Amino acid sequence: MKTVGALLWEPGTRSGWSVEEIEVDPPQRREVTVKLTASGICHSDDHLDTGDIPLPWAPILGGHEGAGVVTEVGPEVSDLQEGDHVVMSFLPSCGKCSMCVAGRANMCVLGAGVLAGFAPDGTHRVHARGKGVGAMSYLGTFAPYATVPVDAVVKIDPEIPLMPASLIGCGVPTGWGSSVYAADMQLGDTVVIFGTGGVGMNAVQGAVHRGARNIVTVDPVPFKQQKAKEFGATHPVGSFAEAAELIQQMTNGQGADRVIITVDVARGEIVEQANQLTRRGGVIVLTAAAPVLQRDVQFDLFSFAMSGKRLQGSLYGTTNSRNDIPLIASMYKNGQFKLDELITKTYALEDINEAFADLREGTNIRGVIVYDD
Repeated sequence: MKTVGALLWEPGTRSGWSVEEIEVDPPQRREVTVKLTASGICHSDDHLDTGDIPLPWAPILGGHEGAGVVTEVGPEVSDLQEGDHVVMSFLPSCGKCSMCVAGRANMCVLGAGVLAGFAPDGTHRVHARGKGVGAMSYLGTFAPYATVPVDAVVKIDPEIPLMPASLIGCGVPTGWGSSVYAADMQLGDTVVIFGTGGVGMNAVQGAVHRGARNIVTVDPVPFKQQKAKEFGATHPVGSFAEAAELIQQMTNGQGADRVIITVDVARGEIVEQANQLTRRGGVIVLTAAAPVLQRDVQFDLFSFAMSGKRLQGSLYGTTNSRNDIPLIASMYKNGQFKLDELITKTYALEDINEAFADLREGTNIRGVIVYDD
């Protein structure tokens, strides 16, 4: 089918997204076609434009955070049918590899190919200007239709509105799971969260759900400080120095139990700042993506080793998409999870470059592309 999509023809050059005609193939073996309702604007796609995540190929159809309705089902698909409401998961889960059967679905073997530029079978489902187009995370949600692997979609309750549900495919579980799973947060903990955008704000929600006593958020944008309080932060501040003073007072100099890094781009110096705020035996969770070629990190290895702390990487919030996407959707339905409040502004696909400009300027918690019915 012919439709339109937002493409990067020169990744890493900050040239922006080109909205133009594309052709989307019908579903093949274990694939479905989805008519999207909405797609979130996430920093991971911006990293492709800035070069923080370098790509050796082009073009790419961006977008990896979306929700919609299944319109066509390919061969060997038994658990989905036309009309099902689904959330796209930016990391697929096959349910069969060693990681999946060990309960670590966020590390599924299929995830290794999400930036390879092909569908899992090595071919393309999207074409433009006579060329095959790679889809971000096998998805490419910056288009009204997407043909995707069945392992990358999760069925949800049809009563859940699809626009807020679109955020449950990446930023929401990544942030929430960073608190609930990766940090292994405990009732009564004192927590510091660096960065309160579309990921960090959900780390705040996770900390609330786990019963943290003090939730200190660090973000230089006053708007995000205000919003963090609405999401449950007890002490939103604008700088590391302010956070350090607060933690000193709150813990009698012992340090925070958990420190979570969910900034837009993880620069080397922030890991040592997190280390300085963490108590002996505490946990530092690194969720934010760093530039792929960054190698220099300032870190006091001696005090880290002598204090028994843990530095924990967190991919997709260490969540299990098959379990946690429906769980979060159900919590939202029951009034226990804020999704609508995450959406600061909606955009037409043609305004996608404006949406990314707003992302970089910090004026949104989450911007969302909305497609016409």
